Amino acid sequence: MTASTARVAFVTGASSGIGAAVALELARRGFDLVLAARRLERLREVARAAHGLGRRALEVGCDVTRDGDLEAAVELGRVDVVVANAGFGVASPLRKLSLDDYRRQLETNVFGVLRTVYATLDDLAASRGCLAIIGSVSGFVALPGTSPYSMSKAAVHALAGSLWYELAPLGISVTLVAPGFVDSDIRRVDNHGALHPDAREPIPGWLRMRTDVAASKIVTATLKRRRELVFTFHGKLGVALARHTPGLLAFLVRRFGIRSRREPRVPQL
Repeated sequence: MTASTARVAFVTGASSGIGAAVALELARRGFDLVLAARRLERLREVARAAHGLGRRALEVGCDVTRDGDLEAAVELGRVDVVVANAGFGVASPLRKLSLDDYRRQLETNVFGVLRTVYATLDDLAASRGCLAIIGSVSGFVALPGTSPYSMSKAAVHALAGSLWYELAPLGISVTLVAPGFVDSDIRRVDNHGALHPDAREPIPGWLRMRTDVAASKIVTATLKRRRELVFTFHGKLGVALARHTPGLLAFLVRRFGIRSRREPRVPQL
């Protein structure tokens, strides 16, 4: 990677879903890639797709919950765009969860983002680059049975808000991305982070945005250095209700609250 003068993007959680789609969208727009995730075999598939688009891609086995993994992954030269995407969702009612469930959620979704930021900060400052933090509509709209996930996303939303001010003097833009329902594996991952590929998708297709469409929106907002991106339509509606008519939102959630037929999974935004 260091021999090229091409722009380079570093994407965590790049083995599937939004992370993989964002990485390939960046490749289409002329970026070489550093792909980080735990599942190397899936990363290799994404890397092959990037090669097919004429871009170089390096896959790096990396766990964002381990100190040192991210620093090792980015000791590769220039970085122009960082997408802190790695995460999963812990979902169950409070009484069915333990403190360890909450710790595990925050370790990945919050401290994993922080590790990504610390590991890439100097490189982003050198390139005056772009940082995208993948949050969720759930960070604005906390639904029953999603308290660990919503807590984690609210935390990274606050982090993005602070960093937007702090990193601007270094020339680094910070974009908070808050998706609604998107085609991905997140609702097939259990509370311990294990993927169940045959699990039923609880969200109907008409409510889910295609991953490639979401990726295009994310990359465009990041490269345009926008402060915040909220999508889908229902995601925008939920955020608007939370911000402007929280009483109405509370009534609607109580009246039509999301319930999971198959515990412990609860649909997540």
